[in-house]
Amino acid sequence: MTKRNLNLIFLGPPGAGKGTQAKQVVDKYSIPQISTGDLMRATVSSGSSLSEKLKSYMQAGALVPDQLVLDILIARIDQADCQKGFLLDGFPRTVGQAEELEKALLKRNSPLSGVVSIDVPDEVLTGRLTARRICSKCSASYHLEYLKPQKDGICDRCGGELYQRKDDSEEVIKNRLKVYHEQTSPLVDFYQKKKNLYPVDGNKKIDMIFQEICDIIDRLNSP
Repeated sequence: MTKRNLNLIFLGPPGAGKGTQAKQVVDKYSIPQISTGDLMRATVSSGSSLSEKLKSYMQAGALVPDQLVLDILIARIDQADCQKGFLLDGFPRTVGQAEELEKALLKRNSPLSGVVSIDVPDEVLTGRLTARRICSKCSASYHLEYLKPQKDGICDRCGGELYQRKDDSEEVIKNRLKVYHEQTSPLVDFYQKKKNLYPVDGNKKIDMIFQEICDIIDRLNSP
């Protein structure tokens, strides 16, 4: 038997380490990471028929309809580099989007392999995100726990002053997490009922989390 396509979704709150883990998965399994935010920006500048539709909504300041987002996503999934699979980041955000994605993938005889949910307690996430610092000159990123500058408040690279972004304040972080949980809880329930959700403890060392994710993927990807 041949291996099936490796079609993955990553769920996880801000600061859970989704981006770090996704990059390693992409490198190891040779599948592209598809971020809907990046995809929408690329579509706008592509000059395609979908580009014109998307521009019309964005220029009017209107919410982009789910069907158009899905059409753009499916057009990307149909490209050659997704033949072995893909990793979705930022989509779906609602149960309705999840249902339409499922239908579109089944039409292509390429169903979803699994949904990896990286779980980290809110208090840990708040601590991680509020400790982030950015250089005011070169935009280098630091962390007061994991990646400290050699000199407090000063960038190692250019000597610029480090600052905390407004969206990394504790009040903003707590609101971002609240919104995430409100949006994501129904999705978690949706995929749990389909027995397609694979929780991962994101409150461990990066290499341990990656190994846990690889174990899940290897089981999903076995013939």
